[in-house]
Amino acid sequence: MLAKVLILVASLVGLYVIQKYVEFSRMVKSLQAHSWFTTVFSQRTIIGNILPRIPGVSRGRHATWLEKHRPYAIAGWDATLNITLLPRTSAVLSLVDAAAIKEVTTARARFPKPVEQYKVLSFFGDNIVASEGEDWKRYRKIAAPAFSDRNNKLIWDETIRIILDLFDNVWGSQESIVIDHALTITLPIALFVLGAAAFGRRISWKDDEGIPPNHQMSFKDAIHEVSMNCFIKVIFPDWAMGLTEHTRRVRLAFEELDSHMLEMISKRRNAEKKEERHDLLSSLLDASADDPTFTDRDLTGNIFIFLVAGHETTAHTLCFTFALLALYPDQQEILYQHIKSVLADGRLPTYEEMPLFTQSMAVFNETLRMFPPVNGIPKYSAEDTSLTVGNATGDKLVLPVPQGTAITINTVGLHYNPRYWKDPEEFRPSRFLEPDWPRDAFLPFSAGPRACIGRKFFETEGIAILTLLISRYKIEVKEEPQFASETFEERKARVLASKPGLTITPIQVPLVFKRR
Repeated sequence: MLAKVLILVASLVGLYVIQKYVEFSRMVKSLQAHSWFTTVFSQRTIIGNILPRIPGVSRGRHATWLEKHRPYAIAGWDATLNITLLPRTSAVLSLVDAAAIKEVTTARARFPKPVEQYKVLSFFGDNIVASEGEDWKRYRKIAAPAFSDRNNKLIWDETIRIILDLFDNVWGSQESIVIDHALTITLPIALFVLGAAAFGRRISWKDDEGIPPNHQMSFKDAIHEVSMNCFIKVIFPDWAMGLTEHTRRVRLAFEELDSHMLEMISKRRNAEKKEERHDLLSSLLDASADDPTFTDRDLTGNIFIFLVAGHETTAHTLCFTFALLALYPDQQEILYQHIKSVLADGRLPTYEEMPLFTQSMAVFNETLRMFPPVNGIPKYSAEDTSLTVGNATGDKLVLPVPQGTAITINTVGLHYNPRYWKDPEEFRPSRFLEPDWPRDAFLPFSAGPRACIGRKFFETEGIAILTLLISRYKIEVKEEPQFASETFEERKARVLASKPGLTITPIQVPLVFKRR
């Protein structure tokens, strides 16, 4: 009996693969009818970027980051076509041409977002990222007041308070602080700032100890676990989430995060003293009170999105920033001297002075160029149209783009495109101080109408942290005996090593913070 079942299953799988291969062959044949196909065709894989890298089978989840601009250099054009057999037969036009990308991001009606690809982010409800059309407009209108200049000052002030709390009550009088992984510092910083400025939840470093009553996981651990392992929740059905210790922990993290968010909503709604607030949670709660169609799941869905965007993205970018400054002490000294020139009397930086910290902004932008939070931005063509792409020699190629064509804006490939960035592998913040730096080739926050609504929040927090920390501490890579003989390039590769997640994630960044 078992043998018959296995034969039946094998037969069904075989038929499915044959069907997919027929679809695959038909797609390739239809594309070959276009004169431009062989020009931009890059590679064919059986499975997309789901599995680890297997040549000819899967490019691997980290392929876009590892390859950077190389596939386009090989193709000779700043566009490639990648064809995949599984999980569905598809051809994806991948772009690293700044002009073509600008056309795609600004023409939202012609090139909308494929919302179905963002369902991974709808675990807790619909939200501003996983929506399009009227729903997206409604979510954006609700959230927009929380990102005003008034709230940006609150972000700055809370960030300064949190960093000073770290200096005074955690690091204290220590002359040297050794950190095995910088994320253990940047993750709580980002969460504390977000909690205070977006959700009215002030947390000190001493408060961040233990698990609160009626919970099995802290808020910080739950959001981090969910962000790192949300793909497991997508791949595994509910019944399979209890099979291993790891999947059980991921399931618990989702349950705990949901509970934490609902508690946050309930606490604000039922507060005896109703304070006038202008933060994100207030905007969302006001919308739920005024609009009966805006449910608690709309609340938790949007809270989750802003938690991920404001927590993981900021923490990872700061971690990479500290790593780069430790690897390039000359650049760190340039930054320190510039901060001293603005704060000559050693006082604390203020929000009003933020535009003066141009070197801090340049360092932050260069980190975002080298380590953009997301590898690619998906779009699709809503109509038959065309795009013009170029190459290093200045040639132009007009690509017909049929209705329904999947398009990816390859952020990493764009940020490492030598047409726009000289020596793109080099950490060179000064490129962002040039008046004509290539703004259209810099997309860490996307661009056009769908650009990240929280960009100013992100920048305000990042500049405040970077400026205050570098004014007080020098950052170095932790010396470890087993790495004593490594070259600079080996050290750089080790310290900047990353892995895929919802955002690109540093693996291990061991640093030492020395009091100046």
